[in-house]
Amino acid sequence: MIDRIVGIRGDECAIGIKNVTYNEPQFLGHFPRAPVFPGVLMIEGMAQTAGVICLRAIGAVGKPMSVYFLTIDKAKFRKPVRPGDTVEYHITKKNRKKSMWWYYGQAKVAGQTVAEAEIGAMFVDE
Repeated sequence: MIDRIVGIRGDECAIGIKNVTYNEPQFLGHFPRAPVFPGVLMIEGMAQTAGVICLRAIGAVGKPMSVYFLTIDKAKFRKPVRPGDTVEYHITKKNRKKSMWWYYGQAKVAGQTVAEAEIGAMFVDE
């Protein structure tokens, strides 16, 4: 759910980008006459951006690993995201304990927060 990473600083923070286009399959059912990018996909975009930070920090890029959600807390959806919008996922590390990571994420469109959440994940070698 991210197209690219445009900024990353160690394991502390990163910005991921998602260009929302009308031809994506979720818009067939969510909602055909008034398409809205699903909130759950924004949470996934935050998680994927955080995952890039973690994999890079532990030197696991290209290694087979499984990622498991531990928590999704304080999720809030403030404004709808529509086709044509560019979502920026701003991710900041909150904590780390061994293979478990916690991040705060904000999804922004044109500088305005459209969603936010605290997410936690655990990485496991396959």
